[in-house]
Amino acid sequence: MIAPSVIGFLAAILGTICWVPQVVKTLRSREVKDLSLGTNVLVLATVALWLIYGLLLGDWPLILANVFSVTCVGTIVAAKLIWGRE
Repeated sequence: MIAPSVIGFLAAILGTICWVPQVVKTLRSREVKDLSLGTNVLVLATVALWLIYGLLLGDWPLILANVFSVTCVGTIVAAKLIWGRE
């Protein structure tokens, strides 16, 4: 039987690596016109709340995954705010 923490870490890894290609593409191209600020702000709020929830529970898979997600989505939101006005 697989330990629940192993499942949690696998889910965390798979659920967060999906942001890497978008962050890399955004930073390389500085092209943000097709990114929705509203959607990304909502996703940022969601992962921030999951991070807080993980911290309250002391659940490391949730904490690590959402620190990574907040960083990635926060980068996308910042890029949209900075380069979206050019």
